Amino acid sequence: MSLLIEKPGPLSTLQDAGRFGVRHLGVAQGGPADLHAWAWANWLVGNGWGATALEITLGGLTLTAQQPCRLALCGADMQARVNGRPLPHWQSFTLEPGETLALGMARSGVRAYLAVAGGFQAEPVLDSTACVVRDGLGGHKGDGSPLAAGDELRFDRATQNAGSNRSLPERERRGYQDDPVLALIPGAQFRHFEDHSLIEALSRPWTVDPQSDRMGIRLKGSLLQCNMETLVSEGLTLGAVQVPPDGQPIVLLNDRQTIGGYPRLGTLSPLSCAQLAQCRPGQALRLLTTTASEAQREYRKFRAQF
Repeated sequence: MSLLIEKPGPLSTLQDAGRFGVRHLGVAQGGPADLHAWAWANWLVGNGWGATALEITLGGLTLTAQQPCRLALCGADMQARVNGRPLPHWQSFTLEPGETLALGMARSGVRAYLAVAGGFQAEPVLDSTACVVRDGLGGHKGDGSPLAAGDELRFDRATQNAGSNRSLPERERRGYQDDPVLALIPGAQFRHFEDHSLIEALSRPWTVDPQSDRMGIRLKGSLLQCNMETLVSEGLTLGAVQVPPDGQPIVLLNDRQTIGGYPRLGTLSPLSCAQLAQCRPGQALRLLTTTASEAQREYRKFRAQF
């Protein structure tokens, strides 16, 4: 049972929840850049947490069903159509044999998630199917390859008739047009940044630099000045905000390196990372400090829904 890829788009990869417990080997975490849209896409087709779904960056994907399958599409609006008919967003649907799902280019947001009932099938590598192109690990072939024309995405026939189609509650749908306010947990080096540059960083907007990817998103704005002369390399977490010598921060995402030696302003919360992953180049955003306990409370509330 499979879906045939006619056009893959600029970057389409399989992602489960991510690869954990192997960072001491220098292996990236991987996983969905927008945790929120990925989780809800799986929920719409009845999948549990961690099921493998397809992350589609910017759009341009076309695929054809070779057997009946129950799917859901969440995240960026890519003007989805089935055999030329507009497809409602944020809900599950059934694709019949021979029908084609076609995505245009994203007109809000950056990444969309396509889930299939039961999850897409791939051979786990280091206990995960998450595709990390830079590491050459995971994905539909197990070697970190993004999708190409002619590839097939496999799924289980037995799970396609289980359950009924769902629609996402309005409160959980995202449009991505508004400039987000991202929650920053100040880190151990926060106080080593000059006061005036911290005031600027937290009171003025930042914009997303075009030189951004799944490894990190660069921000452009006021100059951050740090008075630390040396720093021993440390392990890097999801959302770590590194500040290199040019004073322009880089927010590290799922495919980040495992250690780094630049001072860190702090760490974005997981749900703020998901918001950032949908920001387009040039889009403005603001940073707002929060506490670790508040970020944990919000994350537990989110996870309790799945």
